[in-house]
Amino acid sequence: MAMNCNAKDEVDGGPQCTPGGAAKTRRPDNTAFKQQRLPAWQPILTAGTVLPTFFIVGLIFIPIGIGIFVTSNNIREIEIDYTGTEPSSPCNKCLSPDVTPCVCTINFTLEKAFEGNVFMYYGLSNFYQNHRRYVKSRDDSQLNGDSSALLNPSKECEPYQRNEDLPIAPCGAIANSMFNDTLELFLVANESDPTPTPIHLKRKGIAWWTDKHVKFRNPPGEGALEERFKGTTKPVNWLKPVYMLDSEEDNNGFINEDFIVWMRTAALPTFRKLYRLIERKDDLHPTLPAGQYYLNITYNYPVHSFDGRKRMILSTISWMGGKNPFLGIAYITVGSIAFLLGVVLLVVNHKYRNSSNTADTMAF
Repeated sequence: MAMNCNAKDEVDGGPQCTPGGAAKTRRPDNTAFKQQRLPAWQPILTAGTVLPTFFIVGLIFIPIGIGIFVTSNNIREIEIDYTGTEPSSPCNKCLSPDVTPCVCTINFTLEKAFEGNVFMYYGLSNFYQNHRRYVKSRDDSQLNGDSSALLNPSKECEPYQRNEDLPIAPCGAIANSMFNDTLELFLVANESDPTPTPIHLKRKGIAWWTDKHVKFRNPPGEGALEERFKGTTKPVNWLKPVYMLDSEEDNNGFINEDFIVWMRTAALPTFRKLYRLIERKDDLHPTLPAGQYYLNITYNYPVHSFDGRKRMILSTISWMGGKNPFLGIAYITVGSIAFLLGVVLLVVNHKYRNSSNTADTMAF
């Protein structure tokens, strides 16, 4: 049987012809997909289809943006900066390393009551938790309760892997720099009764459920938590070891929620992290009534060396989360631009269509 062999294929680098074999070719299979014969739809953009689209986008986006913006503005929020760099600040004395421990008090006023649950945050500025080496400086196996990783931390934790020839638990730069200021809130009832009323701040319920119950676990074993961390030492900058972070066992060690919240690194150098919850007791009284308050601060966390700032934030939330007007402004802007473009294109279309019709009539 004769073989149909294309010599040009051999010259072009195609498959070699084999005597007695079938002819080989580089031509794609004769299918609709490989020969690009699949059916396709190509929209024809006309004034009748484009203009309604612009107007519909504008009419939908603008009301949504207004609703989101109004909702965001209805969220109550107050921010107290307590860095202490100003000479008049009550916390200015705490910038001196000789004053240890340092306690300062800041008075403030709530002009309007805070309804519903109130969230207390601490905020830091000029703190780059998104630095690559900082983000990698942790041992997730150790944080998950692995016994071998507890005594042999990952090299990623260097230079906070070992101290005095003992493994550090928890290791790494993230854990070593954990926020450790203590914030207490008091309500001054009235001038005739100057005795302050402490506001109950809930320590638990501030971390993600998956972090608390899946990613972070204490080392397995029986007995006290201190025994399970035996053979390890605290991070260099910590005042006490990890098994003394809280008096309650379900909020101590690696599953301490303050620690878990800190270990979830922020993406930007200015950020806030949830510190405490203030739950509403009943529907008859606001969670935080309007009036005089003072914030009692145990000042431990140094930020002055890197020009950082510290602040306390009290905020309510809505169905869309915390206070953030950006999303509403973005919707209003996009909707307004779409509506304006629709008006401009409508005028242009009307003008040139009439000119074209007049020219056709005169030519006829």
